[in-house]
Amino acid sequence: MKSATASAVQARAPRHVAIVMDGNGRWAERRHRPRSFGHREGQKALRATVEYCLRKEIRALTLFAFSSENWKRPAGEVGALMQLFLKALDREVDELHGYGVRIEFIGDLSAFSTELRERMHKAMDKTRENRALYANVAVNYGGRWDIAQAARRAAEAVSRGELSADAINEDSLAAYFSLAGQPPVDLFIRTGGEQRISNFLLWQLAYAELVFVDTLWPDVDASILDSAIGEFASRERRFGKTSAQVTGSPEQGAA
Repeated sequence: MKSATASAVQARAPRHVAIVMDGNGRWAERRHRPRSFGHREGQKALRATVEYCLRKEIRALTLFAFSSENWKRPAGEVGALMQLFLKALDREVDELHGYGVRIEFIGDLSAFSTELRERMHKAMDKTRENRALYANVAVNYGGRWDIAQAARRAAEAVSRGELSADAINEDSLAAYFSLAGQPPVDLFIRTGGEQRISNFLLWQLAYAELVFVDTLWPDVDASILDSAIGEFASRERRFGKTSAQVTGSPEQGAA
């Protein structure tokens, strides 16, 4: 007999999952190891999460890998992260391409080295036609930056005569954001015990369900993801409607 959680996952899986992968540094510190060791271990959880999404036929996964605020961390840690990015691109892209994964990097890529930018663009170009899973990696990304760049791109379209200022609304502006054309984010997961969004996907998370877990990112596995998606499946998503409207039940007091 299937468990209630497994049944819920099958019955109502999200189309798009966004994850703040928090806790790598603390995971390493608890083991008296350098923080870079935790980031390396976190890559194993990332790989397992991609494989999980492929198995569950989740259409899009967006991972917060490096925020615009992370440049403030110690130079040694930032340097180690950049090297991990390079090695991961060399090691993983061909296999992900074979699985039909489309890789997208979102954020202000101009701050990265020429070598790293070239490899990012090469990975995106190679996998552009894939559709099994959108794997979006947010690097040097911030939600406020995303809103600002969307507004700037819309303003440029107005100046070119491609868009009327009167035509700017939520629907038309959405086309200028990162992740445009992908399913809306249904489920936001943050690991590591912190309960905040941290300037991640501020526009895209408007109606997402938020799940916070205490598990540090390197320890995340299929059981943690099953639990989070089971929580998502148990919630009633009303999008401004009443519960009765969503369920189709008669309104209380109706004749």
